[in-house]
Amino acid sequence: MAEDDAPSAKKERAEAEHRWPAAIGVFVILLSYATLPPDLFGEVRFGVIGVCLLLLIPVIIVNPHRLRRQTTWSRRVSVGLVLLIGATNQVLLVVLVQLLVANTSDGPTVLLAALQVWITNVIGFALLYWELDRGGPVVRTQRTREKLPPADFRFPQDEDHDASPEVAAHSSRTSNWLPGFVDYFYFSLSDSMAFSPTDVMPLTHRAKLLMGLEAFAGFVLLALVIARGVSLLG
Repeated sequence: MAEDDAPSAKKERAEAEHRWPAAIGVFVILLSYATLPPDLFGEVRFGVIGVCLLLLIPVIIVNPHRLRRQTTWSRRVSVGLVLLIGATNQVLLVVLVQLLVANTSDGPTVLLAALQVWITNVIGFALLYWELDRGGPVVRTQRTREKLPPADFRFPQDEDHDASPEVAAHSSRTSNWLPGFVDYFYFSLSDSMAFSPTDVMPLTHRAKLLMGLEAFAGFVLLALVIARGVSLLG
């Protein structure tokens, strides 16, 4: 569990983040896995779904509503869950690329599968960014800013304190704003669509590598889907 700081410092903490936006993201990924075409991932997908659920249940029990508590094992389970999802998504991407290149599967089915894989990739990277940045969702809100680990990402709110009053009202310095899952989902979505950073900038090597991998995956998937769509129209 995160250690309490002095009473005077507690006022500087942000409100603990809700559990359910990230949990809903995991459930959407698992539903996508369950409805993928059998030739894309076979029966292995149900094993992955089962393991993900086994990892998700204890972290929900530790923090059923807001993310206030963290132990060594709950942190490892949370990170392990998003790493498993991330690895599964990359395997799915490789298999899907093979199907698109081979051009032997039913066209509409494989294009729908491509959409599912793209969505799971966006949510999966959002979960990974959310778990890694500034120590994770519990540390971000349960420690004062002076005790936070170095940031992996710079959000616009981190530097808006000297903007016009109505904009500065939402800045980190003025309102004690900290990123939540929706913020990470948005920039994961924009990175996967624009193939580059948009309003959020990576600050560390691991952040740059992860965003580069997501952008590359999105580019390859889009290029092959467009090529397959053109072949179907032709």
